[in-house]
Amino acid sequence: MTAIWDGFRRLLDFSGRDRRGRFWPYALVVVALAYVGMILAMMPAMAEMMVEAARQSAETHEQAAPLDSEWAPDLGAVFWPIRGVVAGAVVLLAAAVTRRLHDTGRAGWWAALPLVLLAAATATFPSVMEQMMTQAENAPMGLFYLTFGLGMLYNLSLLVLIVFLCLKGTVGPNRYGPQPD
Repeated sequence: MTAIWDGFRRLLDFSGRDRRGRFWPYALVVVALAYVGMILAMMPAMAEMMVEAARQSAETHEQAAPLDSEWAPDLGAVFWPIRGVVAGAVVLLAAAVTRRLHDTGRAGWWAALPLVLLAAATATFPSVMEQMMTQAENAPMGLFYLTFGLGMLYNLSLLVLIVFLCLKGTVGPNRYGPQPD
């Protein structure tokens, strides 16, 4: 429990080192809170989309088709809350990830690569979805392939980052400070 509270107390402390036992309890709590936050943030938008689908079905006596351009839901209402929760999780994890990377002898900038790729994929995804929803059969695929590639690179870079975070810290002092207790 101390490790979790310490993570919150050191939100703006990007210097020094954290051992695995101090980092992972805090990181897992933040990730769990982020998932709960995403679910709670998505619920109102999803409920509104379901109500609209039911209304469309009742009016037309047909099943509402998700790819029907007349019914295309506003997915921005779902994506913006998710972006906010992810941004909050990044803020909560940034310093802790940096300190953990410092313990392995790596610069905190290693954590930036997944963030850049995630931001790029997240920026293009709504446009891809809009094209798919409004031009289902004739949607240009270039932006889709770009977004898919960014997503794959994001996953690969995140996996590398997680491996770095799992590695044992350097023994003794390193350029980022003394070995943590």
